[in-house]
Amino acid sequence: MTQATPPAASAEPAAPALPQVLDHLSTDPRSPHYNAAAFEHDVGIRFNGTERFDVAEYCISEGWIKVPAGKTLDRKGQPLMIKLKGRVEAFYRPAAGEAVGAAASASAAATAAAAAGVPPAAAGVAKP
Repeated sequence: MTQATPPAASAEPAAPALPQVLDHLSTDPRSPHYNAAAFEHDVGIRFNGTERFDVAEYCISEGWIKVPAGKTLDRKGQPLMIKLKGRVEAFYRPAAGEAVGAAASASAAATAAAAAGVPPAAAGVAKP
C-alpha cells in the first residue's frame, strides 16, 4: 500500500484575511455603532474621492460621514459634529510594512537612485 504524502507547507505564512468593512461605524465607544474589532485594523475613509482623516462616524449605504465642526464643543465637552452627504468608501489601509502600487515603485526608484548617488531629478524621480 502507498501512503499519500501531505503537501509541503509553503515557506510564507498565509496573510490573515481582513474582515468585511462595516456599513456603519463610529469611533465613539458610547455609540451603538461602535465596534472595537473593526479598529484592530487601520480603517480609511474616502469621501467624494478624497481620503479623510477626521471622520468620527460614517454610513456607506446612506452616503454620509460625521466630522467635528472645528474646535467647537457641546455642553458635555464632546466635539460638535456636522453631517456631510456624498459618496462614502471605507477600506482597510495596508500595514506599515506594506507599500502599495505606484507609491511603492516610486519609493523603490528613489531609494535605488540615492544608493547609486544619482540626484533625484536626474533619475526621473519627483521630489517629495
